[in-house]
Amino acid sequence: MITGTSQADCAILIIAGGTGEFEAGISKDGQTREHALLAFTLGVRQLIVAVNKMDSVNWSEARFEEIVKETSNFIKKVGYNPKTVPFVPISGWNGDNMIEPSSNCPWYKGWQKETKAGVVKDWWYWYCASR
Repeated sequence: MITGTSQADCAILIIAGGTGEFEAGISKDGQTREHALLAFTLGVRQLIVAVNKMDSVNWSEARFEEIVKETSNFIKKVGYNPKTVPFVPISGWNGDNMIEPSSNCPWYKGWQKETKAGVVKDWWYWYCASR
């Protein structure tokens, strides 16, 4: 992981959204904390956070927002600016909301990024489609 991360321009931090799983990952010795800190320490300044296993919490908007809040507080301490970090709810098992918008999370409107040219809407889907 260290070799690949040290050469990356951007990291995608996959966080388990399941009950108990997120809490374990974000705990003092959790891998979520370790991976975010390692990425920043190795010079990766662009971060995307994918909240996985949203199907296991029935695509709960409240759960997603709780994870966004907790993770934002942590990544800010690491050195990232949470306002520039997209958070995306996904289900890797089902492929939901990874390439195309999912009907399972109608509350998620995408992440908007302001640029000098204007606002880029649905940035995540544009990014995935361009790869």
